[in-house]
Amino acid sequence: MNKYINIWLFSACILIITMVVIGGITRLTHSGLSMVQWKPVSGSIPPLNETDWQVEFDHYKQYPEYKLINNKMTLDEFKSIFFWEYIHRMIGRFLGLLFVIPFCIFYYKKMIPDKLYPNLFIMFGLGFLQGLMGWYMVKSGLADNPHVSHYRLAAHFLLAVALVGYIFWTILDFNYKKIKFPVNSGLLKYSIIISVIIVLQMIYGAFTAGLKAGFAWNTFPLMNGLWIPDGLFSLNPVWKNLVENNMTVQFIHRYVGILILTIVSGLLLKVRKQPENYHIKKPVTRLAIIVWIQVILGISTLLMFTPVWMAVVHQVLAVLLFLSSLHLIWTLKQN
Repeated sequence: MNKYINIWLFSACILIITMVVIGGITRLTHSGLSMVQWKPVSGSIPPLNETDWQVEFDHYKQYPEYKLINNKMTLDEFKSIFFWEYIHRMIGRFLGLLFVIPFCIFYYKKMIPDKLYPNLFIMFGLGFLQGLMGWYMVKSGLADNPHVSHYRLAAHFLLAVALVGYIFWTILDFNYKKIKFPVNSGLLKYSIIISVIIVLQMIYGAFTAGLKAGFAWNTFPLMNGLWIPDGLFSLNPVWKNLVENNMTVQFIHRYVGILILTIVSGLLLKVRKQPENYHIKKPVTRLAIIVWIQVILGISTLLMFTPVWMAVVHQVLAVLLFLSSLHLIWTLKQN
C-alpha cells in the first residue's frame, strides 16, 4: 500500500486514541455538558471575548447541570470545563477532515487500491456513527438528569474502539506479508475468546465510569471488607444489577480483569512451552505485558480514588490491549 495512505491511516489511529484521552479528561473533569448546543460548523469558533463567554455561560445556565449542581459556578470556572469539551469536539471535527480531505486527494490521483475502497467506506460509516453517538450521549445529560447515560457513554467509547480497531486491522492486512504458518485452530479460538472478554471488560469499564462506581469501595481485593459484598443484587428485577447497580458493575469489572489476567498468563505459558508456536511468542508476550500493567494500574487507580491522569492512562491502555489482541488474532489467521 502507498506510504502516504499508510501515514494517513496511522495518523487516524493516533488521532482517535488522542480523542479517547481527551474524552477521558472531559468526563473526569465533569466538562462534557458544558457545550449545550450542537453547531457542527459555527461551533468550531470558540468565544472570542467576554461578551461571547457570557452568552455561552447563559446558555449553560438554562440546563440541569448548572441548576442542580453548579449553580455557584463562576464564569472563570465555566471557561475551564468548556475548554476540554471544546477540544474534544474539535478533535472530532479534525478527524472528519483527516478522513475526507486526503481521501479526495488520493481518489483524484488514483492512489487508492480498488480493494481498499470497501474498508474505507466502513471507516467513514463508523466515524459518522461515532460523531452522532457523541451528541446523542450529551443529549442524555441535558434533560432532567444532569448525567450522561452510561449506556450511551459505553456505546460512544466502543464505537471509537471499533473504528481504531478496524483501521488497525486494515493496516495489517494491506501492509504485512502473509506468511504461512501451521494452522492452530485451538489457539485462534482461544485468542478470539480473549478479545471478546476484553471488549466485555471495556463495556464494564465504561459502565463503571458512567455510574461513577470507581469512586466507591476503594479497597482491593475486598469490597466492604468482603470477597462477595452484600448488596450485589439489591435492585429489582435482578438483571438490572448487572448494568445499573454501582457495586455490581464495579465487582464485575474487577473480576473480569482478573479473568483476563489469568487466561492471558496461561496462554503465555502454553505458547512458551511449544516450539511450533514461535511465530506468536512476541504478540502473546506483548499482550501479557499490557494486561499486567493494566491490572496493576486499574487497582492503583481504585485505591487512589481515581486520579484523572491514572484513569485516563487506564482507559488508553484498554484500547492498546484490544489492539494487541487483534494483532494476535491476525497473526494466527495467517495460514
